[in-house]
Amino acid sequence: MARRKSEDKRNALLAAATEVVAEQGLGAPTARIARQAGVAEGTLFTYFGSKDELLNALYLELKGEMRDALMGAFPRGGSVRERAWHVWNAYVEWGVAHPPRRRALAQLAVSDRITPETRARTEAGFGDLSALIAERVAEGALRDQPFAFTAAILGALADMTMDFVIRYPDQAETYTRAGFEAFWRAVAA
Repeated sequence: MARRKSEDKRNALLAAATEVVAEQGLGAPTARIARQAGVAEGTLFTYFGSKDELLNALYLELKGEMRDALMGAFPRGGSVRERAWHVWNAYVEWGVAHPPRRRALAQLAVSDRITPETRARTEAGFGDLSALIAERVAEGALRDQPFAFTAAILGALADMTMDFVIRYPDQAETYTRAGFEAFWRAVAA
């Protein structure tokens, strides 16, 4: 009879993968991930059939966590600006609070190891956010650009904002607002 898998071990492997991928990138050895999780390398493959399966599970985990942070208390009835500010502020707070998760997710997001099915599963949870950006962009200077391009601009501005907030925490509110205003003007112009 097969042993029951431990949720604690699975979570430890995902936490270790986050740290190791953030430090070493997607080429990080599974042996290091297992060692950091406090398990044998073979145990890693009991929970995840391959490294790609681990990376896809990690992507789902991190995107889900980020989505929960962004969409928690989302002001669905608010103005476009209020909803955009909520998402921006929540994203900056999440990224500043979790630098290794942010770095790992950034690497996973551009990796061809993340399957189209995994990407589709995560996109479904961001419907309100996608609609919000589309609503704002429809009338702005970026209206003829692909959604992915506009989202990349948002991501780049947010990353820069997070870097400044981390570097100058006493000016966190100033940089968070300035980053948002830059994005708001870019999509509204």
